[in-house]
Amino acid sequence: MIDTVKEVGYKAFGFNISSDIPLSELPQINLTENQVNIEVKITDLSQLWSQLAIPNQYFVVKEDMVLFHVPDVAIYLVKNGQEIMVDPIKGSHEDQIRLYILGTCMGALLIQRGILPLHGSAIAIEGKAYAIVGDSGAGKSTLASAFLKRGYQLLSDDVIPVTLSMENIPIVTPAYPQQKLWLESLNQFGMESTELRPIIERETKFAVPVSAQFVKEPMPLAGVFELIKTDKEDIAVFPNEKMERFYTIFSHTYRNFIVTRAGLMEWHFGMSAKMMKHLEIYQLHRPTSRFTAHELVDLILTRINKGEKIT
Repeated sequence: MIDTVKEVGYKAFGFNISSDIPLSELPQINLTENQVNIEVKITDLSQLWSQLAIPNQYFVVKEDMVLFHVPDVAIYLVKNGQEIMVDPIKGSHEDQIRLYILGTCMGALLIQRGILPLHGSAIAIEGKAYAIVGDSGAGKSTLASAFLKRGYQLLSDDVIPVTLSMENIPIVTPAYPQQKLWLESLNQFGMESTELRPIIERETKFAVPVSAQFVKEPMPLAGVFELIKTDKEDIAVFPNEKMERFYTIFSHTYRNFIVTRAGLMEWHFGMSAKMMKHLEIYQLHRPTSRFTAHELVDLILTRINKGEKIT
C-alpha cells in the first residue's frame, strides 16, 4: 500500500513534526503518517490540570509527562517524548503559544527522549560544534550573531539538542534556522528591524531568519563557552575544571528543574560525565560597560585554533 501525504509538516531538532498549530519558524516538509516523530495537537486540558495541579505551582512533572500552565497563554502537556498537547486560553496570541511549544515543550520532550538540551547557541567552526551558554541576558545570541557576521554557521539558538554517539562523543543536532536578537544587538550589527517579526507582539526582541547560514547535519560538540557578565573592563577566558564542569552543564541544561523533578539526575550525571571526556568547557567573561561581541569571537577562535588547555 502506498502512503499518502498526511499534511504539510515541519523539520526541527532532527524530528518530523505534524502540528495543528502553524509553526512558521520551522522548515516545511511533506509528511506521511509513518514519518511523524512528534505530534502537536490542540485539545482540552482543563480537566487534567484541575485534577493534577498543585496550588501556587505552574508545573506538574513526572518521568514521562510534563504538564504546565502559562497564565493567559495556554495549558501544555508533553508526553513520552512524542506528543505536545496544547489548550490555548481564550484571547491568547499565537506567537506566545508557539514560543512555549518550541521552548519549554521541546526542552521537556528532548529530556523525555534522553537527549540533553543545553540552553544557548551552537556555532559550527571547522566541522565541529561549539556551544555558547549563559544566563538570560548574558549575550549568547548576540555572540552567535557576531560569528555569523564572520561567515560561520548556526546549528541552534536557545535549545541545543545533545546526544551521544556509539563512541560516547557528544553530537549536536541542528534545531531550526532562526535567531532571537534584541533591538540593541540589531543596532550594533547595523541590522534593520522593520522587516523582522517581534518574538512576542510589542516586544523589542526579534526573530532573525538565518537559512543561508544554517547547518543541516549533526556535528560533534567540541567545546562549551559559558558567557558571564562582569564589572571589569577586559574580556577573559578561564578553563572549568573538575566538578565545576558538571555544575556548568547542569546549570545550563534547558529547564533543568524538569530533570530533578522527573528523577533523572542519575541519567544527567552519567551523560555529562561521558560528554566531558570529549570536550573543553570554559568561562568567558565580558564587561557590561561596552559591546565586546567581536572581541569575544577573536578570543574564542584563538582558543580553538590553539587546541590546548589554558594554564
